[in-house]
Amino acid sequence: MSTLTQTSSRRQSGRFFRHIAGHFRLAWEVFCRLPALARWPVRQVLLKQLYFSGTESIVTISVVGFVVGLIVITQINNLVGRNELLTIKIMIWTIVRELGPLLTAIVIIGRSSSAFASELSTMQVNGEIKSLRRMLISPISYLILPRVLAMTLASIVLTFYFQVVAISTGLVVTALRMDIALSSQIINSFEIIGFSDIAASLLKSVVFGMLVAVVSCYHGLRRKSAMTEVPQAVSQAVIRSLMAVFVGDGIITVLVF
Repeated sequence: MSTLTQTSSRRQSGRFFRHIAGHFRLAWEVFCRLPALARWPVRQVLLKQLYFSGTESIVTISVVGFVVGLIVITQINNLVGRNELLTIKIMIWTIVRELGPLLTAIVIIGRSSSAFASELSTMQVNGEIKSLRRMLISPISYLILPRVLAMTLASIVLTFYFQVVAISTGLVVTALRMDIALSSQIINSFEIIGFSDIAASLLKSVVFGMLVAVVSCYHGLRRKSAMTEVPQAVSQAVIRSLMAVFVGDGIITVLVF
């Protein structure tokens, strides 16, 4: 029994490391294909993916940002009372350092990760990717590179937008509840937020966007023989994207702060 358990454990460990190596290999291939952006068809796919991953997510990000800002500032006000500077400081640290990049990544995973994995898996089953290779068109250049770049750029912009919405909501609610001038809060916010906060937020948004895109595309491109495997690929892409984002968030937070 122990021998079977050890064998199973070794197989799972080997599978895990093969997946990790596969993710790094795909990321490296995408990096090597960057010159393909000079071709118009690749840029056209990039623009379409930017619209899908970025523009179409604005409404969702707006709603989530408003609700998160309302919840966070309500809890902070209940915790610290009428201390304006401490309220703004906690809100900015919470939203800029952590919640902004993290919740934006979760929204992107819910919208785009599943779509990427589903689309690529379906193309794999239908033989479309094999047809591209027969026509000497690189699937990495034409399909994966635009998606990785689009999701990374969308992650950066949407994270910034989320933070603006959430912090603006918090400032307005604080002004109404404490009867404080909104203009003074805005000035204090710019004085409190530091370069390290902005840099950490930018780093997280870039890393999260790349992680989600690479994980989603990796599971979408894995060899499949039937349409019944597509939902499995979507499930794996979403779950492992979430795991990658949380692990990445923990590592960056420990290293930066």
